[in-house]
Amino acid sequence: MNKGQLVRFIIGIAICILPFTLMYSQHSLSAKEIVRKADDNMRGKTSLANITIKIIRPTWNREMNMKAWTKGDDYSMILVTGPAREKGTVFLKRIKEVWNWIPAIERNIKLPPSMMSQSWMGTDFTNDDLVKEASSVSDYDHKILGEESILEKNCYKIEMIPKQSAAIVWEKVVVWIDSTDFLQLKAEFYDEDGELVNIMNSSDVKEVGGRKITSKIEMFPVDKEGNSTVIIYNDIEFDRPINDNFFTTRNMKQLK
Repeated sequence: MNKGQLVRFIIGIAICILPFTLMYSQHSLSAKEIVRKADDNMRGKTSLANITIKIIRPTWNREMNMKAWTKGDDYSMILVTGPAREKGTVFLKRIKEVWNWIPAIERNIKLPPSMMSQSWMGTDFTNDDLVKEASSVSDYDHKILGEESILEKNCYKIEMIPKQSAAIVWEKVVVWIDSTDFLQLKAEFYDEDGELVNIMNSSDVKEVGGRKITSKIEMFPVDKEGNSTVIIYNDIEFDRPINDNFFTTRNMKQLK
């Protein structure tokens, strides 16, 4: 075999082996690592988003607009910008504390863990879903159940069981995470009796700042036909520097 033939032979072997190497690398990830990659993908180091929330009911619809800032797992701030009735309402997560500024009564209320399972402003999402007091990475134990196809994408199916030390309402959560781009495409939420309560679907994949995200999230309560809540990311920016001091109760009153 001459030098040219040897080079072509080596390249041919490399091309054949590469897909299997990538496949092995993906499968070698633990369930926790997969969830962490999906979480990091949607958060970045920081994020700033303009969001529309649509509440859909059999006889009426309602829409809200808001801005949301996040920094890692520890900090998040949500400012409601419309409609006028709720405008100026702010939610803050700082480490494990969650606060709600209500401009109509000019009060800042610290939300206890027992309130995290309640509806967020009349939507089908809980306070914890939006403010993220609980961490999908550190507050759960994770297990890969298998692989399934969602939206024609191969996904890891992962069971998440809350740790005893975590104040989480769900008995378990099952998520489907795309094995290529680590997008969470579906989630199911089960109560303490093991009954399915909510189904969350994510879609409308967009590329933002060099990463792919799902820009539309829909929550469906299983026992309330015709009810749903849709979150739409109108625009989002990642990794812009945000000082920790931005996420304070004092700043909640000044946001516009």
